Amino acid sequence: MARAGHDPYAALRIPNFRRYTAGALALTLSTQIQGVVVAWQIYDVTHDPLSLGLIGLAEALPFIGVALVAGHVADRIDRRRVALAATALLLGCSLALLGLAAFPPGPTTFVRAVYAIIFVSGIARSFLQPARVALSSELVPRALLPNAVTWRSVTWQIAAVGGPAVGGLLYGFAGATAAYRLDALLMALAFVAFWLMRHRSPVRAAQHGATITESLAIGVRFVRSQPVILGAMTLDLFSVLFGGATALLPVFADQILHVGPQGLGVLRAAPAAGAVLMSLALAHRPPFRQAGRALLWVVALFGMCMIGFGLSRSYVLSVALLFVSGLVDMVSVVIRSTLLQVFTPEHLLGRVSSVNQIFIGSSNEIGAFESGVAAKLIGAAPSVVVGGALTLGVVAVIGWGLPALRRLGAIEAPVEAAA
Repeated sequence: MARAGHDPYAALRIPNFRRYTAGALALTLSTQIQGVVVAWQIYDVTHDPLSLGLIGLAEALPFIGVALVAGHVADRIDRRRVALAATALLLGCSLALLGLAAFPPGPTTFVRAVYAIIFVSGIARSFLQPARVALSSELVPRALLPNAVTWRSVTWQIAAVGGPAVGGLLYGFAGATAAYRLDALLMALAFVAFWLMRHRSPVRAAQHGATITESLAIGVRFVRSQPVILGAMTLDLFSVLFGGATALLPVFADQILHVGPQGLGVLRAAPAAGAVLMSLALAHRPPFRQAGRALLWVVALFGMCMIGFGLSRSYVLSVALLFVSGLVDMVSVVIRSTLLQVFTPEHLLGRVSSVNQIFIGSSNEIGAFESGVAAKLIGAAPSVVVGGALTLGVVAVIGWGLPALRRLGAIEAPVEAAA
């Protein structure tokens, strides 16, 4: 039960945070629709699971390559302006994909052009992510950060439910051009929502004599000095790297479950549907009292769900397992995101968020590449089963090797971070 005085809607009562949330909803819907359509198009042309992994690699390489610089920029320039510029570039990528769908070139040229567009979108995402995370923390009082993190996660997961389902249905019944039109429209709406925010990041004095390299090193050193944050990042990195099955869902939809692009949309939406249900429950309850143990347990359950999904040959059971994986993964997301924002001083949030996105944001794309390679070598289903088993091993190693994370109770800002 919620403590007396706990307001689950506190962050949403702030107008700028509502505008931010609306923009994040539209942006995530756009990228989720785009992800489903791009994956199915590429697989439909190549019929090669490795080509799905290369989509992740095309996005991860620029995402990682400029992440630390992006974090530095987010701590030196008005974060709303950085978010607007990155969203404008993502809108350009959406329009480019729409152009390819409307006027398709030959298969080889098409695949190369899609990879190039995804590469550019990886650069945009790398700048957008730390700016958005840090910006959201500026829009609410520090005491409301856990509530804001939960509602940010609710928004993302609602979009992650609707986006894949809409993308799969549109592609299956109306074609890629219709899906990309909606993708571009939603990205334009996200840009407008961010533009309507009446907020400017506070002026931060540049460190005297500090080079950009020294500035970036500050963020890295801070993460290294916080074993709980570092442990949570590492846990999520390897669990997603080994345990994620999302990149291979087109293979499961086509060759194993035989449900086509419409079924692919449901498979992609199932984890997010579970995450929405869990995130709404988390928003209406106070923070965890034993956050470390909860984090380890839910990541272990995520690995078990992946093992079950890899073994399943029933569409209903597969959807159910993905749904449960979303339930438990949402707990992990909320705990890790709350740790990051509560423990990190506001003036370091951009750089620390960029370190986090190297660990977390890129793990989905690198995990997609790893899944594609593994599926090419041993098959899609065995690669998912092995990945789930490796996830359980990661939980055991980190739980044993980082007692500070295992013993973490309620998440409260340390004195030095709150100063």
